[in-house]
Amino acid sequence: MTNDRGVAQLGVELFAARRSTGRSLRDVAGAAGISATYLQKLERAQVGEPSPRILRSLAASLSIDYSRLMELAGYDLPVDRPVAPDVVGARLASSSLSETEERAVLAFIHHLVEERAGPKAPSREPLKRKNGLLER
Repeated sequence: MTNDRGVAQLGVELFAARRSTGRSLRDVAGAAGISATYLQKLERAQVGEPSPRILRSLAASLSIDYSRLMELAGYDLPVDRPVAPDVVGARLASSSLSETEERAVLAFIHHLVEERAGPKAPSREPLKRKNGLLER
């Protein structure tokens, strides 16, 4: 399931994440529900197949990406299925949202898209109603 490079990189990333927070082996291990010795073995790439449960606990404890840890450990990740736009539109159309609520939903969607795209200057374009929905 795992490969040597992935396990080695997993160890490097766990170590770097822990050190960047200034936390001890015991502190992180305790928060993740594992022993400090086991965490040290993970950091040194001495564990071939850490369990997904342990990786999830470590990801939460260190505030790092769980899917990245799973990938490095050699686990196959499910492919995300995007939600079809017509499903989102239908759900919004079936809701009886006020104009203020529509603006809040659109602002949130805009925020998610901008966050995924990376840092940019915020748009100052006003919202307009189109086909019953507010858009920029």
